[in-house]
Amino acid sequence: MSEPAIRVESISKRYQLGAAECPRGRFRYKSLRESLSRGVRASVGRLVGGKTEDESKTLWALRDISFVVQPGEVVGIIGRNGAGKSTLLKILSRITEPTGGCAEINGHVGSLLEVGAGFHPELTGRENIFLNGAILGMRQEEIRQKLDEIVAFSEIEKFLDTAVKQYSSGMYMRLAFAVAAHLETEILVVDEVLAVGDAEFQKKCLGKMQSVASQEGRTVLFVSHNMAAVRNLCSRGLVLEGGRVSFDGSAAEAIAIYSANGRTPAGASWKRAQDAPSKPMSFSAITANLRGAQPQLRLECRVTLGCASPCPKSLIAVDICDATLSPIMQALPSTQPFIEGSTGTHQLAIEIDLPPLVPGMYSADFWIGSHYSSTFDYVKNVVSFEVTESPAAERTFPHSPAHGFMVPNSRCEYETTVPSLVVR
Repeated sequence: MSEPAIRVESISKRYQLGAAECPRGRFRYKSLRESLSRGVRASVGRLVGGKTEDESKTLWALRDISFVVQPGEVVGIIGRNGAGKSTLLKILSRITEPTGGCAEINGHVGSLLEVGAGFHPELTGRENIFLNGAILGMRQEEIRQKLDEIVAFSEIEKFLDTAVKQYSSGMYMRLAFAVAAHLETEILVVDEVLAVGDAEFQKKCLGKMQSVASQEGRTVLFVSHNMAAVRNLCSRGLVLEGGRVSFDGSAAEAIAIYSANGRTPAGASWKRAQDAPSKPMSFSAITANLRGAQPQLRLECRVTLGCASPCPKSLIAVDICDATLSPIMQALPSTQPFIEGSTGTHQLAIEIDLPPLVPGMYSADFWIGSHYSSTFDYVKNVVSFEVTESPAAERTFPHSPAHGFMVPNSRCEYETTVPSLVVR
């Protein structure tokens, strides 16, 4: 049996907040003033019975994580913000050292952790391609053989000999992904950067990763909040929660668990736990109830808004999402008239007539902003509802989300009579 591509054993990562950590675990030099103030704060903390500064400023990004990835596996790593996904990929890419545990990597790793990571801003696109290849251990001749493919994929041929500091974020991302995907690395590590590109380029990148995995047999670790992309690309899923692996299994099961963990019961109320953001208008509370029956369902919502100051004309958008939290439609209940709020609290009643839906769990995201596209507040997956009835009363076989989530009204009539055909 071949060696695993990646073996992770009891990896943990601790960060000391508020302190700049130096290599080999040492901390940066502190002035006498900093040392005295640190000692006074620690003494006061002990006197009042609270945590010391060291205890209160310790963050465990990862806790005792272990898993094995075989060559050719495509693994989706999913979890909410702060779950430890990016920290894990930085450790596997040898950017960050773990506090405890170890990772064994068998093969060259091509990492795409953020837009333009590893690029030198003063060098041209062409020079950065060769620089990245050299960092990955590739010979110049190997890089030269791949150069035309990389340039064609990234679509930056006109700017190839321009310093990358003059690139837009989209150009940066296209070139960075093209380099990581086309160079001969056995392992490809990709972290959420595809969110930067437009829809057409995202589709192109996903197609390339599918080709890398299925045709070239390379190992892929893919971090994303796009559950549809994880479902289409990955065969296996890891769910991270609070710095630990809460599930390791098939991608479909991982997505279902991740989605269920963040879902509120149908008809439940959402209330902002923390203080409202300091923006002109923000959501304070939302409730939703599903009314009616298929094929005439209606989502009734009550929305509480807080206005920190008199607001310009604003509108609300409501995204209806499937079980993987991917939007399938958008309602715009306040395009005319616009919402105008004075300072204080306001309540809105929103009704959304839903199309006939395939049975399953759905959730709603709420956005509010000016009609000039400025975002004031955006809250995701705050309320959910379940559709249990079929939109077609006569349908006896089960619905499949593979064919979509909405069932439009349609008709079929006989226009001619065709004689029966007899086969002898």
